[in-house]
Amino acid sequence: MSIVNQHPNGINPFAVSLVSTDCMTTSGVAHRALEENGHNDVLLKYMEDALQKHHISPDALQRHMDLITSLKIANLPTLRSPYPQTLTTQKGNFAEVFLAEYLSSTTDAQLPIYRLRYNTNPEQSMKGDDVLLFDLDSDPVRIIVGESKFRGIPDKQAVIDIVDGLVRSNKAGLPVSLMFVADRLFQEGKPELGQRVQDCAVLFATNKLHIDYVGLLMSNRNTKTHVNKHTDNKLHNLLMISLGMQDPQTIVKHAFEELENNL
Repeated sequence: MSIVNQHPNGINPFAVSLVSTDCMTTSGVAHRALEENGHNDVLLKYMEDALQKHHISPDALQRHMDLITSLKIANLPTLRSPYPQTLTTQKGNFAEVFLAEYLSSTTDAQLPIYRLRYNTNPEQSMKGDDVLLFDLDSDPVRIIVGESKFRGIPDKQAVIDIVDGLVRSNKAGLPVSLMFVADRLFQEGKPELGQRVQDCAVLFATNKLHIDYVGLLMSNRNTKTHVNKHTDNKLHNLLMISLGMQDPQTIVKHAFEELENNL
């Protein structure tokens, strides 16, 4: 499990709410299987906060809520929610945010931007890399590319799609969203960090950049079995993560319902 560190311990919400087992798929790919342990309330609260953080900045959220209040007083139609309303998009975003947060908790890599904040249409999934984290202080500099999928029932095709997406990223070379991240950092007034992210292109061209790949399948309690059985060994630096829950769709629905209730 060299791509990630040990599963969090202590009072970390992932430690409290999830059991972790490190294993290998039948094809020899590293696999971290995560399963619920009866403390879904802890995971739900953590993910509600994470989903809010990934979708909208605190200042923008406050402005949104102030405007909603003004519109209600004037008896005018309210604003469109900053969060997706369709369950399909909610499920995809939940899995993406979970993967980003889990990797942030189990590696030294950082998430420089929250890309969902830049989605002009919350009802559609964003193009580009699901998750892109950077460890700019490592030697060599390391990038983690993440691909996430949610399925109500796990199947072979979902696992194939995850691995194939990461293989395409590997064949393309530089992550497709790298310059998107750099540009957003420059726009956010973080030119030093933006330049360091942009410089990864030069490091890649001179073989001084290390890229790891992580796939996540979030589904029911049979997820671990499908990941173990159907993962192809097409990348030497690949880690698969499975998140198995009894009723994953309900977790997603509750999280977004609570976000809407807080508007």
